[in-house]
Amino acid sequence: MKPLIRTFALVSTIALAAACATVGGGTGGTPTGGGVGAGEVNNPSIIWPIKTREHVDLWLHGFAMLQEDTTFVPFFRRGYGTDLTVLKNRANVVTQLDANRDRLRARLAANPRLINAQFVPLSFSSWTDLAAAADLFIRANGDPRAASSQEQAGAIAFFAAYFPTSADRDWLRLFVQSLNDESSKFYHSYWLQQQRERSNVLELVDTLWQRTYRPRLQAFLNNSQQAQGTMLLSLPLDGEGRSQTNGNSSNIITVTFPQRPNDAVEAIYVFAHEAVGGIAGTSVTDNITPEQRRTGVGDRYQSAAAVRGGAMLLQRVAPEILDGYMRYYLASVNRPAGSNLQSAFVSAFTIPDTIRDALGRQLDVVLGGI
Repeated sequence: MKPLIRTFALVSTIALAAACATVGGGTGGTPTGGGVGAGEVNNPSIIWPIKTREHVDLWLHGFAMLQEDTTFVPFFRRGYGTDLTVLKNRANVVTQLDANRDRLRARLAANPRLINAQFVPLSFSSWTDLAAAADLFIRANGDPRAASSQEQAGAIAFFAAYFPTSADRDWLRLFVQSLNDESSKFYHSYWLQQQRERSNVLELVDTLWQRTYRPRLQAFLNNSQQAQGTMLLSLPLDGEGRSQTNGNSSNIITVTFPQRPNDAVEAIYVFAHEAVGGIAGTSVTDNITPEQRRTGVGDRYQSAAAVRGGAMLLQRVAPEILDGYMRYYLASVNRPAGSNLQSAFVSAFTIPDTIRDALGRQLDVVLGGI
């Protein structure tokens, strides 16, 4: 899934603004830095490297622990919140995220658009930069005119798109403060442990990706303005990834971090789903009525079209993993595969023929390089 709000401040601009900001007590230091995962390959010459980032996982973890995940394709791994709560209870850990849960959840319910802020960490290289920029935004009361430089104004404007009201800014302040405490008491050590335990999974995903599936997808990526970027493996995510597209060279696609080596290909499934998201969105927008947009039917079609589009893309470039892809997304929406996998998949992710045909045509055009 791509953000519903346009990112209009570049990462470098935000980082610079954050570096210039004076961080207050509410969003102070935390053990969470860039968070390079075990087994991660750091080679700037690699096209679409696979990485992990602790600050991205921490931010998404916070949302996973707070929101009711009622989307058709789940944002977060099924049972994630319950599993992490059990781990915290066993360790006898209570953090500010737990203490402030009701207040934070109440604002999420009052303003569902805050869910879009799940994309925020993709614009930062570390928790330090993110927290400092958030503090700058809060101290400026969300007004770019209060900034002392153009870079700071850009950072404030970036956050203002996600947190436009005073109540939203107060939510952000409390959320960042709660995540600081969550990290220092629990999540930082949990994240490091998971990186160690899944290092072999990361290495296998990297091998599958760079040796087999990235080369097969590269023509599609080149012709869809996604020639280069970074794939992030994220602990909380399920079948609905998080994507940030900024042209050919600075894309970020965040996907599920499989739990076992045998499941490593799941990261490729979600990447295909995310990579085709732009085409799926266009196919839906061009083939629904204004009334369908107003009533939210288009949003449901968008979710199903992205899943169907990922399947159509894999059918063209990697058909040997198509069945696995369909089974993965059926499991994600808690639907049985039954005796006829194809039929069950099409039934679960129903889209009008006009949208399906538009998807197919666009995929053929992109893969053909036209």
